[in-house]
Amino acid sequence: MTPGKSLRATAAVLCVASLGGMSTAVAVEASLTGAWAQDASECKQLFSRTGKNLAFKKPVDAFAQAFIVSGSQIRTPGASCRIKGVKRSGDRRKLALACATAVSVDEVPATFALLGDGTLRRYLNDADKAGSKYERCSL
Repeated sequence: MTPGKSLRATAAVLCVASLGGMSTAVAVEASLTGAWAQDASECKQLFSRTGKNLAFKKPVDAFAQAFIVSGSQIRTPGASCRIKGVKRSGDRRKLALACATAVSVDEVPATFALLGDGTLRRYLNDADKAGSKYERCSL
């Protein structure tokens, strides 16, 4: 390894370490895996399953309030995101995402909480107390 690469690698490790509790694992826990929609009655119109793979049905409704969590990926109708890190804060999971759309690539935070009734809440920020409710789709 060259001195420049070694320095960059060390800086990257220090940067990750400085995140204070940010998990280096990129996959979220299995309890979040699957297809989610704000209204479970819309699941069959939004998603399809081929074997173990979930996908949005074509043509994709770009405005659908829905997403798919699979391993280290979260997909929405308009973006594909790689989970870079997960930090737990009480009952919430704060995700650091690297997302790509048709026109840009950006780093985006996302905050979720699994509720006792099996639904999920997505929060806009730490001050958001209500969140948006999502239901797991059974396909």
